[in-house]
Amino acid sequence: MRSPTHDPRAVGLPVAVASAIFFGGSGPFAKPLINAGLNPLHVAWLRLAGGALLLLPVLLRHLPVLRRAPRLILGYGLFSVAGVQVCYFAAIATIPVGVALLIEFLGPVLVLGWIRFVRRAPVSRSAVIGVLLAVVGLACVVELFSGLSFNPLGLLLSLGAAACQATYFLLSDSAAEVDPFALAGFGLLLGASVVTALARPWEIDFALLAGQVELAGRHVPAMAAVGWVVVGSTVLAYLTGIVAVRLLSPQVAGGVAFLEPVVATLLAWVLLAEALGPPQLVGGALILAGAYVAQRAAPAGRDTGALAGPVGSPAP
Repeated sequence: MRSPTHDPRAVGLPVAVASAIFFGGSGPFAKPLINAGLNPLHVAWLRLAGGALLLLPVLLRHLPVLRRAPRLILGYGLFSVAGVQVCYFAAIATIPVGVALLIEFLGPVLVLGWIRFVRRAPVSRSAVIGVLLAVVGLACVVELFSGLSFNPLGLLLSLGAAACQATYFLLSDSAAEVDPFALAGFGLLLGASVVTALARPWEIDFALLAGQVELAGRHVPAMAAVGWVVVGSTVLAYLTGIVAVRLLSPQVAGGVAFLEPVVATLLAWVLLAEALGPPQLVGGALILAGAYVAQRAAPAGRDTGALAGPVGSPAP
């Protein structure tokens, strides 16, 4: 009988949980920087540029990928990386972190809509149930029954992040032969280049980065928050996500990744005092349940890869 220490799942599961924790910490550690006065675009640039710089040694070994799959790299960098980060960080400037991330996790639901109405492929009954659950959950999260209780622009930006996240699942359908480290690294590099044009990082108030931000009722160095966002929520998040997918199946690793908004909500509560009310908690549970069902209900064939799971995705 094989020892449990040689079972990839015994290692893969904690690695997948670590990935969800790293990704989930992005918003709670980025928002204090925004609250201190940094532009959300500047925070997104710091994350993408810092991550690309740390992954630069990996990119140098995978330069041929740029010739083999230029359109894939372009789409991934523009939408799956830059689009997600810009929309998400802009959203959390006006609405709670937990609400923004729960709405972003509608990505798998949007993918099913693309498959059904654009690709004209059939979807299962369980997929429809998943979509309905997620839509009802969204109505609860934004308290639609009593009028929108959150900033409409923030909610719209969160939906934009969900749409950009959906592109990751769709692009992964044609990325089987591209090394995931190369895809993540070149995506971050291209994303950083795009955000550089939008954010104009030379206008960053570096005095803010040399100062302190408020976290969990205490003042901590701003660079400590930047370090977590770059090293933890970007480089380590991507690397642990990739390892988790390789040790587990994409479906299992993707299922574990649904811990990410739970982690983000708990961290936002502890670190930022952003407590969600009963409607948001119930709605969040429905969104995650619906998105999980949708993720598991991919049609047979090539479309299955499009819903493999969010681990290793650019989810914030």
